[in-house]
Amino acid sequence: MNNMPLAARMRPGTLDEFIGQKHIIGKNRLLYRAIKADRLTSAVFYGPPGTGKTTLAKIIAGETQYEFRQLNAVSAGVKDIRELAVEAQNYLLNPKGRIILFFDEIHRLNKGQQDALLPYVENGTFILIGATTENPYFEVNKALLSRSTIFKFNPLTDQDIRELIQNCLQDKEKGLGNYNIVISREAEDHILRMSEGDARSVLNALELAALTTPPNHEGVIIISLEVAQECVQQKAIRYDKDGDNHYDVVSAFIKSMRNYMEPDAVLHWLARMIESGEKPEFIARRIIIAAAEDVGMANPAALQVAVAAAQAVERVGWPESRIILAQAALMVACSPKSNSVCVGIDKALEDVRVKKIGEVPTNLRDTHYPGSKELGHGKGYKYSHDYPYGRAIQQYLPDELKNARYYFPKNSGTEARIKERLDQIIKDEQRM
Repeated sequence: MNNMPLAARMRPGTLDEFIGQKHIIGKNRLLYRAIKADRLTSAVFYGPPGTGKTTLAKIIAGETQYEFRQLNAVSAGVKDIRELAVEAQNYLLNPKGRIILFFDEIHRLNKGQQDALLPYVENGTFILIGATTENPYFEVNKALLSRSTIFKFNPLTDQDIRELIQNCLQDKEKGLGNYNIVISREAEDHILRMSEGDARSVLNALELAALTTPPNHEGVIIISLEVAQECVQQKAIRYDKDGDNHYDVVSAFIKSMRNYMEPDAVLHWLARMIESGEKPEFIARRIIIAAAEDVGMANPAALQVAVAAAQAVERVGWPESRIILAQAALMVACSPKSNSVCVGIDKALEDVRVKKIGEVPTNLRDTHYPGSKELGHGKGYKYSHDYPYGRAIQQYLPDELKNARYYFPKNSGTEARIKERLDQIIKDEQRM
């Protein structure tokens, strides 16, 4: 076998060989037409590993009539960028007056490098192509982004992966076509599942299987499910704790807990966070917030369970904390829901911030500090326990807000009983 890794050998050299990303590189799509017409403008290729970002940049290098240069985002300094700009603007060496500049892992460019690039991108000296696995809106400055088209690369589809496998097994020049290899459907399915749409992962698995599996008595290398499982024992879950995939998974977890009776989705997203190494304290905080914000008074016990879980994971750690977090998350997921507490306190805060809120009513003022009684504080106060149900009818809000209402309980769980009683009290007092 060629010493070059299979993933490198199988890298497509033309647009027609490129697999996947039909939404951006399919025929008659914007990027396809721009490359074929050599009318490419600055672009950022953003997506997971193994989806073809760098490969497409190298295809562009072969298709374009412009000079193509590649710099390393980690090692290239401002000086390198400026020297390249001088070269691009030298009409004797480069009559077209511009070059295509490719930065792999563009998110690693520091502020100085990005500031140095900007004027040359702006005046057209550089047609910038950046590739990144990180959300460019987090990592690349707005000025560069505003001058670039962002193309989102998706994980390869199941169909793409199967096509890639068959191409590799049939290609005698770059792939494994010179070897008599038969792969079972179960093995193919396993590689497909574990790859998570990463072409590089697929090709690495095939290469390892071909290298480590001796041929049978007929000279056939059989890649069975067992062989595939040995070659790909664990998939790499895409979950960057500082990137958008992290925020997306956390968001899905929270929204699943918020919905009434969505326990299976809650456990799925929780499992993703656990398997990706998320800190249990972080997960516990999200559950506490959901218990207060989304369950609230519909089931006050949910907050107690969430807080207890947060305390428990501090003492227990992995792997047992998975059970504690799952119990707390399921408590929230399976509880009746009400956001009346959240809505109420936010409305009260809004009034405090923007309205005239007045003074504390005299009858509610403290009577314990010197001179308070002489000032009339507490005068007319009715002691709640002297009245039926512990409710004394008197003014509890400032004059300016005496008719304000903030808490509107929902007809959900425990809060339904509160709503029934509160509605009745309001009706009774309106009749008085």
